[in-house]
Amino acid sequence: MKKVIAVVTLVFGVVFSMNAQDKMMKEIVSTISLEQTPGEFTQKQITVSEGTYIFEIANNSVGHEVGFVLVPKGKDISKPENHIETAYVTEVVATGKKQTSKPTKLAKGEYVYFCPMNPTATDNTLIVN
Repeated sequence: MKKVIAVVTLVFGVVFSMNAQDKMMKEIVSTISLEQTPGEFTQKQITVSEGTYIFEIANNSVGHEVGFVLVPKGKDISKPENHIETAYVTEVVATGKKQTSKPTKLAKGEYVYFCPMNPTATDNTLIVN
């Protein structure tokens, strides 16, 4: 009887684990593409739905490497602890190239984005509905 209970418990555990992994794998990840030119982003404001996103940053003739910083609106952008680190590009973006961030879950609210390397304005707005 103990073996039967052990086998049933093991099977239940494996099935539960597989279902949890399936749910995680089905999460939809969308891409937000942004372009930087010398001193600015070409998109000043974007609106998206709540969800998980990868940021794709294009360097269009800036002449040097650029990056990407995303901060909840109202937080001090000069403090790295306020930056959403998963939104950073995984490598600096060379002129004429594109780089992406890690998946970043965005909750409803407003965010500001900028590039301290370009440097761009700090009033570019991402609105999440």
